[in-house]
Amino acid sequence: MQIDAQPFAFDFEIGRTALVIIDMQRDFVEPGGFGESLGNDVSLLQAIVPAAQAVLGAWRRHGGLVVHTREAHRPDLADCPPAKRNRGNPRLRIGDVGPMGRVLIAGEPGNQIIEALAPLEGEIAIDKPGKGAFYATPLSALLQERGIRQLVFMGVTTEVCVQTTMREANDRGYDCLLLEDCTESYFPHFKAAAIEMIRAQGAIVGWTAPSAALLKALASD
Repeated sequence: MQIDAQPFAFDFEIGRTALVIIDMQRDFVEPGGFGESLGNDVSLLQAIVPAAQAVLGAWRRHGGLVVHTREAHRPDLADCPPAKRNRGNPRLRIGDVGPMGRVLIAGEPGNQIIEALAPLEGEIAIDKPGKGAFYATPLSALLQERGIRQLVFMGVTTEVCVQTTMREANDRGYDCLLLEDCTESYFPHFKAAAIEMIRAQGAIVGWTAPSAALLKALASD
């Protein structure tokens, strides 16, 4: 299949491609979570949910592999370095108790993926202690086992965990496509800059396209 993308068309085979949904967690997306406690407008992130739902539904109907990630730490914070936990001057820090339980701790209510995009049985769900989904996780091995060579990305935030994972994937030889209306930042100009960086210089990190282009390709298959 071929998607009308930038900077040029993106060709993919769904059997060798995974849909990767980055960190669509309650703590980042919903009111009362960690993201809002940092002073961010979470409605910006909530706005991408319908488009992401549509893509996820179509991808599942075609039998494509789905990977979900959660930024999550162990309860003892052994995998959360002080340099990460102590950064800035937030009202809540990683591991503190917030309205949805302990912030960014595996298994806590706020650490779960929002209901609209929740994983189904058989889909891959990975807890990652860093920004990138390949760091200190089994993701690389899981993709290799399944013969995956291309990745389609959705999720948040564009300039942090999404872009970091795309760069990690690029270094590992994966062709990557970012769906522009299925990713977002608390800072819209950061999203715009990240998208430009990703597709610059002939897709130096990856391709970008609106979700409608992917849905059109899937519908024509």
